[in-house]
Amino acid sequence: MEIEIKFRVTFDEIREKIESLGASFIREEAQEDLYFSLPYPQLLRVRRIANLGKAFLTYKVINDPGRNEEFEELEVEVSNFDTTVEILRRLGFREDVVVRKRRLVYRLGDVTFELNEVEGLGSFLDIEVIGDDANRAKEIIWETARKLGLGEGDVEPRLYQELMREKYL
Repeated sequence: MEIEIKFRVTFDEIREKIESLGASFIREEAQEDLYFSLPYPQLLRVRRIANLGKAFLTYKVINDPGRNEEFEELEVEVSNFDTTVEILRRLGFREDVVVRKRRLVYRLGDVTFELNEVEGLGSFLDIEVIGDDANRAKEIIWETARKLGLGEGDVEPRLYQELMREKYL
């Protein structure tokens, strides 16, 4: 299970703090996520990672509706973004929103940091732990967040898809 908490941040400031913790830089990604309309708490998206030449089809179920922290995720790499999108259209799925972001990925032990600069929305940090014990994962995330100077007031509980809908639709 994927456990993550999203925080609103200042990009350069939080990047320096992540690096000062000793986190290892993994990669930079230029992502384009096309979301399809599904009833909450489900998500369906096709992601293009342009600078890596990859695409993924992802289905998520949110296990804690309202907080958007616990996800069960099924993901498969696909060979062609455009063809995958066309298949979903022909199956009757309706496109919802597009989210474009620059993502820097760092890792420190079991913690993954995804620092996102989201077009039209600002900067966010997803702190993520994968595991079976959601409570322990959240403890680790909060311990890490406090080390970065982040608290409850910095949490952004809405999904990127929701934020885009609120801003543009």
